[in-house]
Amino acid sequence: MELNELLLRRGIDPSRVVVFRHRPTEPELNKIFPLLAADRPDLFNAYQRAHSERIEKVLLSASHVASFIRYGSGKALFIAAYGIGKPRPLTQQQFWRIPANAELKKLGMRGFVSGRRSCLWFDLKPLDFYSEWKGKLIVDWPPPERSWWRRAHRNRMSIHAVLEDSALDTAMQKWNELDLTWSQLSILPKRWQAKLAEWRGIYYIFDSSDAKGYVGSAYGSENLLGRWRNYGASGHGGNRLLRQRDPTNFRFTILELVSPTMPPEEVQWLESNWKERLHTRQPYGLNDN
Repeated sequence: MELNELLLRRGIDPSRVVVFRHRPTEPELNKIFPLLAADRPDLFNAYQRAHSERIEKVLLSASHVASFIRYGSGKALFIAAYGIGKPRPLTQQQFWRIPANAELKKLGMRGFVSGRRSCLWFDLKPLDFYSEWKGKLIVDWPPPERSWWRRAHRNRMSIHAVLEDSALDTAMQKWNELDLTWSQLSILPKRWQAKLAEWRGIYYIFDSSDAKGYVGSAYGSENLLGRWRNYGASGHGGNRLLRQRDPTNFRFTILELVSPTMPPEEVQWLESNWKERLHTRQPYGLNDN
């Protein structure tokens, strides 16, 4: 069976379908793109709504988009299908005023092709097209590998497999292997959020701009998740010395997990002990107490 057969079964003409196999060229964005595909459909869709002039012309003659992401060499993993609505022109200023694009920029997206003053912003409406196979349907991607889009009717994309479990369900890393940027705090997979809400302990914020660090503790509502969400929203979490810094340089790790029943004063003692050992108090670090 092939992708074109699936399209025909749902009454979609393959000659009017463009197939995307997304693989962002920006390294940071590419690394987290499966997370967007899994839990941030708004950002995933925003990413594919603006293109180069060449792709704009292709989309203007099409009725549907079938979106995949790269899944190893010669394979593509299905995310969703979309109906193509009427596009509208955007200047660079208008483009970056769209909240989803501003968020993608923080995650590493460069956006506009150099030299362009405007682009078309396509209205891509998600369809109920084999939605139960999101993250499970794998198709063979015809060569050449570098070509990231295809016209469906001109290509044979055989069904390679339909997985039992979604490949987008990223397993939680071990607590002592986590190393998150500030921007990544807003796109954590749901199962990661659930784990961080269970964990309480001592965390470390590293500012890559000058290698200074901050030690904090989490033992309140939602534990580490609640604390890190605070940083994700504000950039500083209410800490005086962090307010003066650019949070896009911050990296978040966990130094120690503690028992969920440990009294707050004992957690605070551990926090103070880590501050002493890592020398994060002023003037060497970013803790002011």
